[in-house]
Parts: sequence; structure tokens; C-alpha cells
Amino acid sequence: TRPSTAAMASMLSAHRTFAFGTAAPRRAAVARCPLTVTCAYSDKIKVGGGKKWKHTEVNHNGNPVKVSMHVKKGDLVKIIAGKDKGTVGTIIKVVTSTGKVSVEGVNIRTKHIAPRTENEVGQIKKSEYPIHHSNVQLYSKEKQVASRVGYKVVDGKKVRMNVYTVVGLASACDQVLTCQGIIYMLCAC
Repeated sequence: TRPSTAAMASMLSAHRTFAFGTAAPRRAAVARCPLTVTCAYSDKIKVGGGKKWKHTEVNHNGNPVKVSMHVKKGDLVKIIAGKDKGTVGTIIKVVTSTGKVSVEGVNIRTKHIAPRTENEVGQIKKSEYPIHHSNVQLYSKEKQVASRVGYKVVDGKKVRMNVYTVVGLASACDQVLTCQGIIYMLCAC
């Protein structure tokens, strides 16, 4: 037995302040902020409505947290782990939200692209995909060796250097040499 329309109106009026058949009052404008949802199985935060396996941490503004990396775009690096171990290449792209880098000629994958229209032809596209920044080391072309990145303050400025090619870090540096965007320090020991 369903209640009559009048009975439904009296039930609704008990819960709501507006009369039955009239428009509901408009809600107050609320400032919109990016949607952040906490992941059910870990303490990481998901940004927006993306895929459930792509979880990135966000800062107080709702933007992805940037991962600090020891390499930059344009650096000459050597791959130290993975299927392309031993390959030397230049960094062409840096993804700070995931901590990955794309290296020229490394981690090449094939992607099959279907035609979108009748006149278009399908393609097989090969491109470099990112690898984690911990799998690359800075490479010295002169010494033919890979090493870690070191930092030193010279004239009030923090400069990056190739640790293996610098003979003595404790001694006073005589020259600062720039080669392919990397600052090398030449020390007289």
C-alpha cells in the first residue's frame, strides 16, 4: 500500500523546509578544490579521478610532489641496470612527479596505432619510454667512466660535478669547466 500524494507531501515537509511542488533552495557557492581520494590499501593519495594503480602523493596545494633527482635534461648518462645496461645516451625528458627519465635510444617499446578514419593507415611506432632515475649514472666522455654526482660550493654557488673525474675534493679548485651542460671542476692536487 503506497501512501497518497498528500501523505507524501506531509512526510517531505517534516524533513524539508520548502513546500512540496516548489523549487528547492539553491546551495551556497562552495570553493572548488582538486579532488583527492585516499587510497584504500595504502596511505598514498590518488590525484583526481585517474586509474587506481597510478597513485601519487600530493602537497598541500593538491599538486603532485616533485621527486628530487641527481640528473637533468641534456646530461650524458650510462644505464647501470636493466635490459639496456651499459648503454650511453642523453636524457631527453625528465618526469619529476614519478622520478623517471627518458634516455635517447634506451627502453624502446613498440606501440601499434589503429587507424582512426577510413583514409588513415595504421602505424607501428617505436619510442623511448621512461626508466627510473636510480638506474642511470652521470657519464664522463673524456675518462670513459660513469660516476656519482657531487656538489660543491664555488664562489657562493652550488655546482654539480662528476665525482670520479675530480681527483681531490678537499683541495682548492683551480678551474671550472663546462662541457655539454655539466659543470666539471678541475683540481690541482
